[in-house]
Amino acid sequence: MKKKGYQKLLSQLLPYVRPHKTVFFLSVIFAIFAIVANMAIPIFSGLAIDNMLEAGAVHFRTIYIYLVIIAILTILSSLLDWLGEYYMYILTYKTGQTIRNSIYSKLNRVPIKYIDNNSHGDIMNTMIADVENVTDGFLSGFKSIVCGIFQLIVVMVIMLVLKWSLALVVIVVAPLSLVLAIVITRKSKRLYRERVEMQGDMSGYAEEMITNMKIIKAFNDEKRTVDRFNVYNQKMYKSSEKSMFYASLANPSSRLVNGILYGVIGVMGALLAINGQIKIGRISSFLSYSDNFTKPFNDITSIFADLNIAVASANRVFELLGEKDELSDRDLPELKTCNGKVDLKNVEFSYSKSFKLIENLNLHVERGQRVAIVGPTGCGKSTIINLLMRFYDVVDGSIKVSNRDIRKVKRASFRRFYGMVLQESWLYNASIKDNVAYAKPDASMDEVIEACKLANAHAFIEKLPEGYNTIITERADNISAGQKQLLCIARIMLLRPPMIILDEATSNIDTRTEAKIQQALDIVMEGKTCFIVAHRLSTIENADTILVMNKGNIVEQGTHKELLDKHGFYYELFNSQFGV
Repeated sequence: MKKKGYQKLLSQLLPYVRPHKTVFFLSVIFAIFAIVANMAIPIFSGLAIDNMLEAGAVHFRTIYIYLVIIAILTILSSLLDWLGEYYMYILTYKTGQTIRNSIYSKLNRVPIKYIDNNSHGDIMNTMIADVENVTDGFLSGFKSIVCGIFQLIVVMVIMLVLKWSLALVVIVVAPLSLVLAIVITRKSKRLYRERVEMQGDMSGYAEEMITNMKIIKAFNDEKRTVDRFNVYNQKMYKSSEKSMFYASLANPSSRLVNGILYGVIGVMGALLAINGQIKIGRISSFLSYSDNFTKPFNDITSIFADLNIAVASANRVFELLGEKDELSDRDLPELKTCNGKVDLKNVEFSYSKSFKLIENLNLHVERGQRVAIVGPTGCGKSTIINLLMRFYDVVDGSIKVSNRDIRKVKRASFRRFYGMVLQESWLYNASIKDNVAYAKPDASMDEVIEACKLANAHAFIEKLPEGYNTIITERADNISAGQKQLLCIARIMLLRPPMIILDEATSNIDTRTEAKIQQALDIVMEGKTCFIVAHRLSTIENADTILVMNKGNIVEQGTHKELLDKHGFYYELFNSQFGV
């Protein structure tokens, strides 16, 4: 991926900031007024000093007035500064929210291939940590630069008025600290990029291991996974250490230059005062302004580290947002009716150009037929399901539903005619009723209960503490794997679509429950087209047609009895399972 510079990334960030421009302007305006109030303080402190230099000639009344003015300006400056920071926080949160919404929306538009080929933990890290780095680094940094430039101009004008000869020394020397910081931090850019990428890799690994912790413990693999995590963590530590080493040099180096400058101005001011060319109070004011003139340079150098992290994170964020969407189907017509007929003609497909998975696949399915798909692992069974649902597009050939090519109608319009139950059951953090009614949110409680009864789920639901109002935990750990599958089956019982896909749908259910489910499925599937992917061949003996696949091709086709009588590939698969 080509790394982009500040200007390009800022132009990409601008559309996400623009809706909140009022908040940004408020933040900057309050910060500028805070600077104005703060810059006025040294003037009055210098005047106060000039009114107390001679013994017996201290003008207390005048000093009190100046002290009151200084107090008011200090309070006002602090209040305005707080308001500026408050609105900046609002801006960063709102912008971050907008970017995350865009990322989540993008993830719903990209092809399934992108989700399959990228670490989910890395994607989540981009959505959360990288977005936070972008908003904190760019927005806070941009505000600091704008306010810093304003402060430099104001202070420069005041110093020139107070004593132009001293002002020229400050104006010439102070920027050297910024140049020094730029030279130092430029070396850390690559290291920050490596740090952010390593953070994404570590997040992806951690998410994968935590999700599968039961498997890890079952195989006593805790030590090896911890060791591998330590490798990621050590790499993260080293990249962070190197990048922060350079970043930590920038601010102290600039402060060293500015400290030396402050001392030089103090000595020069003292010499001018001795010769009567400047008052002591004005020297005091000038020294304060000298410090205020160098402060923006210190602030800017201190945000270089944040900006480098922001650039590295922004490249990842906008790379994700720049992913190509699925081919748009906005202008395509909808499939309004479905008779359940499905045709695959000369279908070819491969996940990789170097390896062809499915070649010249032809299949005609009439309404109401139950088509079972069997074969060894990796033969292309689940791939056919992906193609039927158009999660992936065929490389060549066509798939038609109700005599309409699914590439020539809106995806949502034909997907709504399918009901799916996958091997990996998915439930979300909500009540059992909401999970069952996922595809039909307006379903009544009576409809949900009836669907659960058909799926043989009603009995175990009634035994739960809150019944149908029981909340499923985030990973659905409060119910068994078989119960999860029953609820997923209840979903399609409720939806009753004209076409049904069962991808190892009963794999987590015991034999007795499976028989009951099969009876219920027979009722639901009556008159409907059904595709059944199964390893357990006993579950598809009553299918109208069994497709036997091997290496992406249908090698045999027929009923259970017909295929056994052939003594072919299916016969071998069947005997390998049952030891006949």
